[in-house]
Amino acid sequence: MPRSPWHRLGLAAAVLGLLLPTSVPASASPAAPVPRVVGPLPGTVPGDRLADRIEETYPFFATPDDLAAAGYVEQEFHLSGTADGFATDGTKVATAVPYTTRVIVRRPAHARNFTGTTLVEWQNVTAGYDLDALWNAESAIRAGHAWVGVSAQRVGVDQLKTWSPARYGVLDVTGAGRLTADELSYDVFTQAGRAIDSGAVMGGLRTRTLLAIGASQSAGRMTVLYDRVLPQQRPVFDGYGFIVGPAPTRVGAEPVFQVLSETDVRSAQRPADTDRFRRWEVAGAAHSGHEGQAYRAPISERDLGGAPQYDCDRPPFSRIPMHHVTAASYDHLRRWVERGTPPPTARPLEFEADGVTKKRDALGLALGGIRLSQLAAPRALNTGDNSGETFCRLFGTHVPFDEATLARLYPGRADYVHQVVAADVANVHAGYLLPADARQNLADAIGGTR
Repeated sequence: MPRSPWHRLGLAAAVLGLLLPTSVPASASPAAPVPRVVGPLPGTVPGDRLADRIEETYPFFATPDDLAAAGYVEQEFHLSGTADGFATDGTKVATAVPYTTRVIVRRPAHARNFTGTTLVEWQNVTAGYDLDALWNAESAIRAGHAWVGVSAQRVGVDQLKTWSPARYGVLDVTGAGRLTADELSYDVFTQAGRAIDSGAVMGGLRTRTLLAIGASQSAGRMTVLYDRVLPQQRPVFDGYGFIVGPAPTRVGAEPVFQVLSETDVRSAQRPADTDRFRRWEVAGAAHSGHEGQAYRAPISERDLGGAPQYDCDRPPFSRIPMHHVTAASYDHLRRWVERGTPPPTARPLEFEADGVTKKRDALGLALGGIRLSQLAAPRALNTGDNSGETFCRLFGTHVPFDEATLARLYPGRADYVHQVVAADVANVHAGYLLPADARQNLADAIGGTR
């Protein structure tokens, strides 16, 4: 089968470094490079990932959400340039190393529907492939934000190259194998931020507030970026969200928001909130809960040939909607950046005297922390703890209460709905829950779907 013009262009780009240049802002300098851009790449679902023609392929883990109906588009781009390499202690180990990577963009189709806020996610590669762990269509579209996933690490890029050679074969973030410990990842991520800020991958949309977000392993990488690499670079991101993972210790100009599930809080020792740092802890939530698993299962079936199955010691996947709290945190982080309004503080999870055992009530529910209505008006035991094979310790537990327990907690249906409303009103007032999510909680409680 003859190679398509897009395939030939990709090969030429890899050999000659002639990726289609976009206009570079006058303010850009060698100290703040903006990568060259190819795209948007052709090809949509359904397609054949192993086709020779890029037009017949499609983006890995393309969202099944109906973006068009919501006035959104999904587009993919290749970014190319030269990046500096850094060790995890911040030591510069390489300069001007050529790279090519990809970004996946989900944004409003029209500027009139765009808030000007773009969430830039460092894609997680713990599972061996790029995972957009923090994409949530409902909250992003409702707000009018854009979301961009960045492939910054070798594991994710290498998997993409194997998954679809025609689409991703030119990608490389290792300097042709010289730097295999993700030394380029920090500069690649910040350069992707500059491409977004320039509008080059945004269909002309202009971002006003650029927020870097990362979950778990990606939060760890972003911590190295913030603590040790960012002081050596020209800043591009306005604020940072560290979700279910570590957070920086350096005090910088850009505000830092850390949101942890119950799973992630292992000790009573924790940093204090400051005028540049905020930490929230969500009772009953899991590092990787039900919402994300349900979203990714059909995508894994489509792109990986099957969704992973787990044999955990207890029923897995807490149903506490951690994504409701992260959505609220992004809203606060945006206001923190734009207006200087710091987010509210939150009560931490409670520990026993040993400092490592969490306090629990008679039902087994954690005490303290942000208490969403799914925990404050419980119909099941939801915790952040589990054990067993592979990733089970990250999934938490979900064990529905029996009818006798439910009857004791809620003598009448109205009692249950009243407790849901009371918890949600308190959380909206405190700033931990957005009103739209509270309305959905009420609808679910009345309809009996919680």
